[in-house]
This record gives sequence, structure tokens and C-alpha cells, in this order.
Amino acid sequence: MSSKPQTKNDDDMLPEYDFSNAVRGKYYERYQEGTNVVLLDPDVAEVFPNAKAVNDALRALVVVANASRSTRRGHRKPKRVPRAKTVRG
Repeated sequence: MSSKPQTKNDDDMLPEYDFSNAVRGKYYERYQEGTNVVLLDPDVAEVFPNAKAVNDALRALVVVANASRSTRRGHRKPKRVPRAKTVRG
């Protein structure tokens, strides 16, 4: 019995792939820190040429959203706190 399981990946591996200079675990530590990959729709990707542009736009949106949220909080009516019921006995 073979200790290495057989896989059907032969169709994906072409003869011209060269892994002779590959480094195992090169990005392992960075991956452990966490990944957050987001796929943009093509029309959105046309507007944002790189990750910096996307991050800058999202940060600006966060500032606007936070400002809007704090403005709305100031105009809310205070919540009524129900009175404690007294027990007569």
C-alpha cells in the first residue's frame, strides 16, 4: 500500500510548469496573519486602478458614514425607561 495518496491533478499540471526554484511556505506567515480578498466587479475595477485607491475610497466612506451616524444620534428621542412596578402587600 502506498503512503502517498494518488490524486487526479495530472490534468492540471502541464509539462512546462517549472517548480525547481520554488520555496515551500514562502508566504505562510503572511497568510497566518489573515487574508481578506475581495473580488471587484469589472465596472468597479475600472474606477479603482489598485488596492490603494480602493482603500482610500473606503476610508472616506467610513468617515462619511460615521459623521452621518453621529448626527442622527443627536436628534433621537431618548428611550423611555419603564418604571419598576411596586408590589403592595
